[in-house]
Amino acid sequence: MNPLALSLIELGAVVFSLGLLARLAERIGMSPIPLYLLGGLAFGTGGIVELEGMKQSAHLFGEIGVILLLLVLGLEYTASELFTGLRRSWRAGLLDLVLNFLPGAALALFLNCGFVGAMVMGGATYISSSGIAAKVITDLGWLGNRETRVVISILVFEDLTMVIYLPVLTSILAGVSFVSGLTTVGIALAVVSVVLLVALRHGHRVSKAVQSENSEVFLLNVLGAALLVAGVASAMLVSAAVGAFLLGIAISGATSHNAARILAPLRDLFAAIFFVAFGLNTDPASIPPVLGWALALAVVTTASKMATGIWAAKREGIARPGRLRAGAALVARGEFSIVIAGLAVASGAVTQELAAMATAYVLIMAVVGPLAARYVEPLVEIVLSAEGVVTKV
Repeated sequence: MNPLALSLIELGAVVFSLGLLARLAERIGMSPIPLYLLGGLAFGTGGIVELEGMKQSAHLFGEIGVILLLLVLGLEYTASELFTGLRRSWRAGLLDLVLNFLPGAALALFLNCGFVGAMVMGGATYISSSGIAAKVITDLGWLGNRETRVVISILVFEDLTMVIYLPVLTSILAGVSFVSGLTTVGIALAVVSVVLLVALRHGHRVSKAVQSENSEVFLLNVLGAALLVAGVASAMLVSAAVGAFLLGIAISGATSHNAARILAPLRDLFAAIFFVAFGLNTDPASIPPVLGWALALAVVTTASKMATGIWAAKREGIARPGRLRAGAALVARGEFSIVIAGLAVASGAVTQELAAMATAYVLIMAVVGPLAARYVEPLVEIVLSAEGVVTKV
């Protein structure tokens, strides 16, 4: 069979299978991310059937998936909202960073994965999944709860931290010298600062440049701008994902809402392929040896995220049930953790063992997060009953 036909058949089979997996995830009330990763493991190196043709296109599609994930995430915020969120949540954000970065970094160092491995695993355990958290909050009807504002503030702080962390990680993975690394980080921070300033003062001009009443033109404008900015950012070692995120922030008002709506199907498609692509490059046989460590890390970081949410909600005067809900909403890890691990794997700077541990960890946490949020409600009821409270707080 000629290579083009093979690639098309494999791509079609994978996309159709992703639809089935997404339907299954919806029925059982969980995020589809673990199923996408399992699908990649099943059809990648060492899997049930190895899709050689798919591997050639999966990397590019996966990169586009990351760009769209971060672009749509950026569209959810304005520059002023980011600054306001930072002012409101910086104490909780710093506690979150310390409590959740250190476990992953410490384990990587303990397993002799080096400084690079520590940076990768620390980032993977630190960042919550904004996508899973948003879905959980919506599905469980928590949007109007007081603690939801606390959760969103912490997620905003994490996203801002990623804007700094990803360029630093990219420089480390590139193996540049200390002086070159400082220069790269300085350039990255300067670019980020300039873009945020432009977004704050001239966001309406950026929006006007991509806006169109014709949906086809609008889609091409936004997607083309995102790929262009991501490419330029990548060339400057700022990270393509960060470039897309900053563009999303710069687009404001009704344009951002329309862009998020029109990009949603593309984001879902390419993001799903991104998770599959990561799984394709991970040998399933490498997971069992590190599964115990991944489980231990999941237990520790579930507790640390719960502690973060509980402390932050308590500072806002929210009662114990609301604090539990805030902690549970932050537990899940997902897209960002895999983005970080994917960057490391693509650079060849980390071992297969660490990549397998990151995969196993995200698989566990993407399942545990929604379950923790769903079943914290019965715990809330028990707490209220024990304290003799009739109405929820």
